[in-house]
Amino acid sequence: RVRITFLGGGREVGGNAFLIQTRESSILVDAGIRVGASEPGEIFPSFNIPEFSIEDLDAVIVTHAHLDHSGMVPYLFKYGYRGPVYTTEPTKYLMALLQRDYVDLARKEGRLSPYSYTDIDKELIHTITVNYEEVNDITPDIRLTLYNAGHILGSAIVHIHIAEGLYNIVIASDIKYSDTRLLDRAETKFPRVEAILIEATYGSPKDRFPHQETAELELANIVKRTINRGGKVLIPVLAVGRAQELMLVLHHYIKIKKILPEVPIYLSGMIDEAVAIHTASPEFLSKRVRDRILHGKDNPFLTDLFISVKDHSEIMTIAEGLQPAIILSTSGMLQGGPVLEYLKYMAENPKNSLIFVSYQAPGTLGWNILRGAREIIFYNEGGARKVQIKMEIKRIRGFSGHSPYPELLHFIRNINPSPSRIIVIHGEDKKCDRFAQSLQDQLKVPAYAPRNMETIRFL
Repeated sequence: RVRITFLGGGREVGGNAFLIQTRESSILVDAGIRVGASEPGEIFPSFNIPEFSIEDLDAVIVTHAHLDHSGMVPYLFKYGYRGPVYTTEPTKYLMALLQRDYVDLARKEGRLSPYSYTDIDKELIHTITVNYEEVNDITPDIRLTLYNAGHILGSAIVHIHIAEGLYNIVIASDIKYSDTRLLDRAETKFPRVEAILIEATYGSPKDRFPHQETAELELANIVKRTINRGGKVLIPVLAVGRAQELMLVLHHYIKIKKILPEVPIYLSGMIDEAVAIHTASPEFLSKRVRDRILHGKDNPFLTDLFISVKDHSEIMTIAEGLQPAIILSTSGMLQGGPVLEYLKYMAENPKNSLIFVSYQAPGTLGWNILRGAREIIFYNEGGARKVQIKMEIKRIRGFSGHSPYPELLHFIRNINPSPSRIIVIHGEDKKCDRFAQSLQDQLKVPAYAPRNMETIRFL
């Protein structure tokens, strides 16, 4: 038998966890947090269903470091898992960085964290790093190969080879099928493919992004306009991925193109630590950036434009100061982190701008603001403070680490060899359903969007 059970990531964005079972093995691909969950108990994948047992688990594979894919791996170790965790070397260190930040933030906000620093340490001890296109026997009947996914540093498309070629599964949960300043595009050539799992984050035919240069120029124009009127720019970013891409873009338009004036660019919330891991892993970066780092040329991440904010007490001074500035801060969906402090001090100044450059999950503050919310209540020891959002709100779609609908179709068409079955995951309910139908209509291949706790038998 070969079957897959969706513990999370079925018709939703977040909480990815796919249980693959064969006659001899049980492996878990990803164990993520539901980022936009409104209740504490909703953050978990469905670890409580009969099909899943930590005791029977032979291996865990992590596709990349974002918490909606890696955030619950330490939780498995808290409850007794002691098997291997397979991932790339950058992901090993990036996921630990984000997991520790998650625990820190929970403590600061008075929330109960689902695991501790000790559980993260156990995870690291059991993590085995593998390189792209390196074949690894991970159980008696499963071979694992990871390929570049183009999403963030170290992100991987998973190729599962079962029982000497009995069945081959490709899992492309988060991919970018176009070159960016930071990374090369996702891989499409594999030894064999019977079934592929493909994301639908932007799986609607309406999800079309502008060309990269168009998006960059739009960003430059908004930044320039804001600085010229004496304001500051706040860009919520994920610490890993969008932060580094934006750093490269801003460096290019300030230092090379000289379209933007030289103003300080402040980095808050684990971005500096993530940048250090990027600089230490040049072989995983795009050829353009890799060559600049390895051949002793100007390292764009180390320019004097970027200022790391180490002390939380500096935020008010930066946000309310008279000097124009650009601020990159976590979290990318405004679900906590220093970005909320910046927003509290900057929101009521109409000279300032808030620019969204990444996906905003339903239920998050970023999602609500994009839908028109213009009032936020901040709570602290002194009570509640109501803040009106008067700053300019902009959304630029071309910077996402996910491929839009046309790129996803192009990616699937270029998979070599072609799959005989397509499973659509990691997208909102209607998008998954429509994308599956679109793939089936256009490619004449069976496509299906499963729900969580559903099991699909391949053999």
